[in-house]
Amino acid sequence: MYRDFLKPIFDFSLALALILVLSPVFILLILLLYFFNQKNVFFFQQRPGKNERVFKIIKFKTMTDEKDASGQLLPDEFRLTKMGKFVRKTSLDELPQLLNVLKGDMSFIGPRPLLVSYLSLYDSEQKRRHDIKPGITGWAQVNGRNAISWEKKFEYDVWYVDHQTFLLDMKIFLLTIKKVVKSEGINTAGQATTENFKGNNG
Repeated sequence: MYRDFLKPIFDFSLALALILVLSPVFILLILLLYFFNQKNVFFFQQRPGKNERVFKIIKFKTMTDEKDASGQLLPDEFRLTKMGKFVRKTSLDELPQLLNVLKGDMSFIGPRPLLVSYLSLYDSEQKRRHDIKPGITGWAQVNGRNAISWEKKFEYDVWYVDHQTFLLDMKIFLLTIKKVVKSEGINTAGQATTENFKGNNG
């Protein structure tokens, strides 16, 4: 009852309330990112959601689109702006996903929506992370976030699919606040962003 009925109502109500309350923060970030990111404010990307249905995720853009002489994008560490580093460190880049929650594509708590290209790389157990809606934060995020291996993340995701309850969601929500305040596990060690998943043999 909680997952299929109460949780969607809670998600929609909280997302709407937060969008209204945080609208001044949204406006300020839009203005700052417009200046620091060469007018590029939002980042849109196709991501798989529940039952692998693809939707368009929205985040604040933290990197420029600078390219090298051959037309290829520069490495992430060169495109990540000073403002982008701050927005990512404080997880403010995730705020626009409130719109995804409002639309019903996402939940507040659930496995993070990853790249569409990863779908063919999952084994049958890992694919179960798509049995529920993806979340802005989740069990994997409060247990290491980007500082743990992909395999461990997927273990946490599938565990959450089988054990989600209201009390667990509240625990994850509170732990997320703690992680954000401490800026823990933002990136993979030694990298500006997370290393791509290359499959179980990669």
